[in-house]
Amino acid sequence: MPAAFSTETTLALACHPDAPDAAVQGIAVSLTRAPDGSLALRYRLAGTLAALCIPDAATPLSPERLWAHTCFELFVAEPGTDAYREFNFSPGGQWMRFDFCAYRQRVASPAGPAPQIAVQAGDGVLELHALLPAQLLPPGELILGLTAVVENKDGSHRYWALRHPAGQPDFHHRDGFAFALKVSTP
Repeated sequence: MPAAFSTETTLALACHPDAPDAAVQGIAVSLTRAPDGSLALRYRLAGTLAALCIPDAATPLSPERLWAHTCFELFVAEPGTDAYREFNFSPGGQWMRFDFCAYRQRVASPAGPAPQIAVQAGDGVLELHALLPAQLLPPGELILGLTAVVENKDGSHRYWALRHPAGQPDFHHRDGFAFALKVSTP
């Protein structure tokens, strides 16, 4: 269901069916596109946090490999194009952006402002808030892929997405870009 201008929408992610996640009860993503074109995201993971590897601010991670640990992700594309952008947000406060001209064909990412990230954890809930400035996003309608990687203490990973394409987890597959964020004109 497309979201309207400046309206908050909350969507539930599903764990990939090949590897259920006993430690996580659910992950939801709330998003709001502001009139200035910025995008606010709130990822909410509910579960047994003690069973998960959750990076903190003291955990140095390679920005290129945030996705190899517990990480919340956003894929952004414009309708009718092959190009897309990937954002990775670590609970440790780090983030990374990747630009692609087509499926997994990475290109240089132009400089831009950093998103604002805030993290809260407690009582079986981990929340990550990210505010992406308008300069990091295309104007107009966006097609989004909303995803998360969860790393368990045993080293295994679980993959959560709004929609999983057939086969192994593949967040870059365009079939996973399952949410149209529409913008109405004032």
